Amino acid sequence: MKTVTIHTDFGEMNLAFSPEQAPGHVENFIELAESGFYDGLAFHRIIDGFMIQGGCPRGDGTGDGPRRLKAEFSETPHVLGTLSMARSQDPDSASCQFFICLGDATFLDGKYTAFGRIADEASVETLQKIGKVPVRDPGTGENSSPLEPIKITKMTVAESA
Repeated sequence: MKTVTIHTDFGEMNLAFSPEQAPGHVENFIELAESGFYDGLAFHRIIDGFMIQGGCPRGDGTGDGPRRLKAEFSETPHVLGTLSMARSQDPDSASCQFFICLGDATFLDGKYTAFGRIADEASVETLQKIGKVPVRDPGTGENSSPLEPIKITKMTVAESA
Protein backbone atom coordinates (compact mmCIF):
# COMPACT_ATOMS: atom_id res chain seq x y z
CA MET A 1 0.00 0.00 0.00
CA LYS A 2 1.17 3.49 -0.74
CA THR A 3 1.37 6.37 1.70
CA VAL A 4 1.47 10.09 1.00
CA THR A 5 3.27 12.85 2.87
CA ILE A 6 1.97 16.40 2.54
CA HIS A 7 4.87 18.85 2.93
CA THR A 8 4.00 22.35 4.19
CA ASP A 9 5.81 25.27 5.81
CA PHE A 10 4.20 24.11 9.07
CA GLY A 11 5.64 20.60 8.85
CA GLU A 12 4.68 17.31 7.28
CA MET A 13 1.50 15.28 7.47
CA ASN A 14 1.74 11.57 6.76
CA LEU A 15 -1.42 9.97 5.41
CA ALA A 16 -2.60 6.37 5.59
CA PHE A 17 -5.41 5.21 3.33
CA SER A 18 -8.51 3.01 3.57
CA PRO A 19 -8.76 1.34 0.15
CA GLU A 20 -11.26 -1.17 1.52
CA GLN A 21 -13.65 1.73 2.26
CA ALA A 22 -13.09 3.94 -0.78
CA PRO A 23 -10.86 2.37 -3.45
CA GLY A 24 -11.69 4.91 -6.17
CA HIS A 25 -10.94 7.90 -3.96
CA VAL A 26 -7.67 6.41 -2.70
CA GLU A 27 -6.54 5.62 -6.26
CA ASN A 28 -7.50 9.12 -7.49
CA PHE A 29 -5.72 10.92 -4.64
CA ILE A 30 -2.53 8.88 -5.02
CA GLU A 31 -2.50 9.37 -8.81
CA LEU A 32 -2.90 13.14 -8.38
CA ALA A 33 -0.16 13.23 -5.73
CA GLU A 34 2.21 11.17 -7.91
CA SER A 35 1.61 13.44 -10.90
CA GLY A 36 2.50 16.59 -8.91
CA PHE A 37 -1.06 17.95 -9.20
CA TYR A 38 -1.12 19.13 -5.57
CA ASP A 39 2.40 20.61 -5.49
CA GLY A 40 2.21 24.35 -4.90
CA LEU A 41 -1.53 24.41 -4.17
CA ALA A 42 -2.89 25.77 -0.89
CA PHE A 43 -5.14 24.99 2.03
CA HIS A 44 -7.72 27.61 1.06
CA ARG A 45 -10.28 26.95 3.80
CA ILE A 46 -9.52 26.61 7.51
CA ILE A 47 -12.16 26.38 10.21
CA ASP A 48 -10.62 25.87 13.66
CA GLY A 49 -12.11 22.85 15.39
CA PHE A 50 -13.69 21.60 12.15
CA MET A 51 -11.33 21.08 9.21
CA ILE A 52 -8.69 22.31 6.78
CA GLN A 53 -9.46 22.04 3.05
CA GLY A 54 -7.05 22.07 0.13
CA GLY A 55 -6.34 20.74 -3.33
CA CYS A 56 -8.22 23.34 -5.37
CA PRO A 57 -6.29 24.24 -8.53
CA ARG A 58 -7.93 27.70 -8.52
CA GLY A 59 -7.19 28.28 -4.84
CA ASP A 60 -10.72 29.35 -3.98
CA GLY A 61 -12.72 26.13 -3.68
CA THR A 62 -14.23 26.24 -7.18
CA GLY A 63 -11.67 24.21 -9.15
CA ASP A 64 -11.84 20.59 -10.27
CA GLY A 65 -9.31 17.96 -11.18
CA PRO A 66 -9.27 15.71 -14.23
CA ARG A 67 -12.13 13.43 -13.15
CA ARG A 68 -15.29 13.22 -11.06
CA LEU A 69 -15.72 10.38 -8.57
CA LYS A 70 -18.72 8.31 -7.57
CA ALA A 71 -19.47 8.62 -3.86
CA GLU A 72 -18.05 5.85 -1.69
CA PHE A 73 -19.80 6.61 1.58
CA SER A 74 -19.07 4.36 4.55
CA GLU A 75 -19.46 4.08 8.28
CA THR A 76 -16.02 5.65 8.81
CA PRO A 77 -16.49 8.47 11.32
CA HIS A 78 -15.29 12.00 10.60
CA VAL A 79 -13.11 12.63 13.67
CA LEU A 80 -9.75 14.27 14.34
CA GLY A 81 -7.39 13.31 11.51
CA THR A 82 -9.95 11.84 9.09
CA LEU A 83 -9.09 12.48 5.43
CA SER A 84 -12.17 13.00 3.28
CA MET A 85 -13.09 14.38 -0.15
CA ALA A 86 -14.82 17.70 -0.58
CA ARG A 87 -17.72 17.89 -3.03
CA SER A 88 -20.59 20.08 -4.16
CA GLN A 89 -24.27 19.32 -3.48
CA ASP A 90 -24.02 16.41 -5.94
CA PRO A 91 -22.76 13.34 -4.02
CA ASP A 92 -20.87 12.21 -7.15
CA SER A 93 -18.96 15.48 -7.64
CA ALA A 94 -15.74 14.85 -5.67
CA SER A 95 -12.67 15.48 -7.78
CA CYS A 96 -9.43 16.74 -6.24
CA GLN A 97 -10.30 18.84 -3.21
CA PHE A 98 -9.90 17.16 0.15
CA PHE A 99 -10.25 18.05 3.79
CA ILE A 100 -8.78 16.78 7.04
CA CYS A 101 -10.88 16.98 10.19
CA LEU A 102 -9.62 19.03 13.14
CA GLY A 103 -12.20 17.49 15.47
CA ASP A 104 -15.41 15.50 15.51
CA ALA A 105 -17.57 16.23 12.47
CA THR A 106 -19.83 13.20 12.65
CA PHE A 107 -22.64 15.13 10.93
CA LEU A 108 -20.61 14.42 7.75
CA ASP A 109 -20.66 10.65 8.28
CA GLY A 110 -22.27 8.84 5.38
CA LYS A 111 -22.45 12.09 3.37
CA TYR A 112 -18.79 12.59 2.43
CA THR A 113 -16.25 9.96 1.38
CA ALA A 114 -13.71 9.34 4.12
CA PHE A 115 -10.77 7.56 2.51
CA GLY A 116 -7.88 7.79 4.98
CA ARG A 117 -6.44 9.48 8.00
CA ILE A 118 -3.45 11.23 9.51
CA ALA A 119 -0.95 8.47 10.27
CA ASP A 120 0.97 9.66 13.34
CA GLU A 121 1.07 12.10 16.24
CA ALA A 122 3.63 14.46 14.66
CA SER A 123 1.31 14.79 11.66
CA VAL A 124 -1.62 15.60 13.97
CA GLU A 125 0.51 18.36 15.52
CA THR A 126 1.15 19.84 12.04
CA LEU A 127 -2.57 19.59 11.26
CA GLN A 128 -3.44 21.43 14.47
CA LYS A 129 -0.88 24.19 13.77
CA ILE A 130 -2.50 24.80 10.39
CA GLY A 131 -5.92 24.76 12.06
CA LYS A 132 -4.88 27.71 14.27
CA VAL A 133 -3.83 29.97 11.38
CA PRO A 134 -5.71 33.30 11.34
CA VAL A 135 -8.49 33.48 8.74
CA ARG A 136 -10.44 36.36 7.24
CA ASP A 137 -13.68 35.85 9.18
CA PRO A 138 -13.21 33.34 11.99
CA GLY A 139 -16.54 34.00 13.68
CA THR A 140 -18.87 32.83 10.95
CA GLY A 141 -16.86 30.46 8.77
CA GLU A 142 -18.25 32.38 5.79
CA ASN A 143 -14.81 33.54 4.69
CA SER A 144 -12.50 30.95 6.14
CA SER A 145 -9.55 31.62 3.86
CA PRO A 146 -6.24 32.14 5.68
CA LEU A 147 -4.80 35.64 5.85
CA GLU A 148 -1.50 34.26 4.52
CA PRO A 149 -1.40 31.37 2.01
CA ILE A 150 -0.80 27.93 3.52
CA LYS A 151 0.97 26.10 0.71
CA ILE A 152 1.26 22.42 0.00
CA THR A 153 4.88 22.69 -1.09
CA LYS A 154 4.73 19.14 -2.42
CA MET A 155 3.31 15.68 -1.84
CA THR A 156 5.49 12.62 -1.87
CA VAL A 157 4.28 9.07 -2.39
CA ALA A 158 6.01 6.03 -0.92
CA GLU A 159 5.37 2.33 -0.47
CA SER A 160 4.50 1.51 3.13
CA ALA A 161 6.41 -1.19 4.95
